[in-house]
Amino acid sequence: MNNIPPVVKNLLIINVLFFVAKWIFEQQGIPFAEYLAVFYFDSPFFKIWQPLTYMFMHANTMHIFFNMFALYSFGGILEAHWGPKRFINFYLITGFGALALQWAVQAFEVYQITGSAINNLDTLSVASLADLETMKSIYFGPMVGASGAIFGLLVAFAMLYPNIEMYIMFIPVPVKAKYIIPVYIVIELFLGMGKFAGDSVAHFAHLGGALIGYILVKLWRNKTTFYDYYD
Repeated sequence: MNNIPPVVKNLLIINVLFFVAKWIFEQQGIPFAEYLAVFYFDSPFFKIWQPLTYMFMHANTMHIFFNMFALYSFGGILEAHWGPKRFINFYLITGFGALALQWAVQAFEVYQITGSAINNLDTLSVASLADLETMKSIYFGPMVGASGAIFGLLVAFAMLYPNIEMYIMFIPVPVKAKYIIPVYIVIELFLGMGKFAGDSVAHFAHLGGALIGYILVKLWRNKTTFYDYYD
């Protein structure tokens, strides 16, 4: 791991440590994930530290593998481009932005059902079983994963290195980043709007990370000077 930039290396280590700790505690019957995953801001399970810690929690082996693979693949290039300080700021801000959009969508759904986005559990009156299931999933369903920040990295990579060719599954020829990443975003929007049965992925968190990533790159690109790369 000597050739991995320091921030990416530390993020990889922290995520793996959290994942191992989660497994160890769960073997002892301790709900480790419930404390560090993030819940809806009006949920009785929400804690002030969760908007940060949720980024380092993952649901299963495949979840952490794909996120860490993307972090390793794209994060090192972006850290070399921006430097450690700007890279970690970008990573954390896109992670927070991912949660902000997810919360905004959830708040809108709660408002549509109850007429208010907060304080609804004690006075909940729903019109249908479907509304009740929606409320349960929002108030008692935790969100975990670095995926929001990862989508921010993907968007940044496509904006900064649009013509780099990449190989993706099931496509035998390389495709430029500026074509691949927008397709991912459209797919996430389709899945998020579709609300397909059995889909527990927080697609709007992915979109939130992508949106904030796009905004940050545009802002930084407009303000970047030669000296920014040497601070």
